[in-house]
Amino acid sequence: MSHVRPEISVSVIDDDRMLLDGIRAWLAEAPDLRLVCTAGTVDEFFAAEPAPADVVVLDLLLADRTEPVENVRRLAVRDRQVLVVSAVPYVTHGVDVLRAGALGYLTKDNDLPTLAAAIRDVAQGRVAHSPELAYAWSQDSRPDRPKLSPQEQAVLVAYASGMTLTAAARRVGVQPATARRYLDRVKAKYAEAGRPTYTKLDLANRAREDDLIR
Repeated sequence: MSHVRPEISVSVIDDDRMLLDGIRAWLAEAPDLRLVCTAGTVDEFFAAEPAPADVVVLDLLLADRTEPVENVRRLAVRDRQVLVVSAVPYVTHGVDVLRAGALGYLTKDNDLPTLAAAIRDVAQGRVAHSPELAYAWSQDSRPDRPKLSPQEQAVLVAYASGMTLTAAARRVGVQPATARRYLDRVKAKYAEAGRPTYTKLDLANRAREDDLIR
């Protein structure tokens, strides 16, 4: 019996009508993705959306000259899962929009499978990893990327990759209680850096954002 993916509703905010037509045709080729709303600005989107979509694909630079970070924040504060797309791979913007609450950043020259995979990741609350985003984080030298000890990073990577705490501790060669202390330190360091981290999903997202896991 074949596995059928659950349907994911998608809204797109972009002022390029040709691109919107292209995305509409693209998504029609992905049976589990359904386009429910398009708009040229965030204001138009909130006025037009019939119901909250699972994922909002947001163009980085809109013609109304609104700030990308503010656009992401406006959507994130309303519990929208945001994937940002851009015609140009602006390094600092890629980092900034994730800090503002987006869960992914792609350039528009990616193909349909890449876009579809990113939408599926974002719909599940996961960071959509991409070469553009990895490069953006690698080039970012601002102080909110915490310095982790080798042991802290090893436990984080093992745990964020899907292992249980006990299995992660065994992988690193420490007791579970010690691994827990390492994770508590990791969370504290991310909080001090202005990137709050509470859950296992948060830890996995931070590890992906900092290119520690894929």
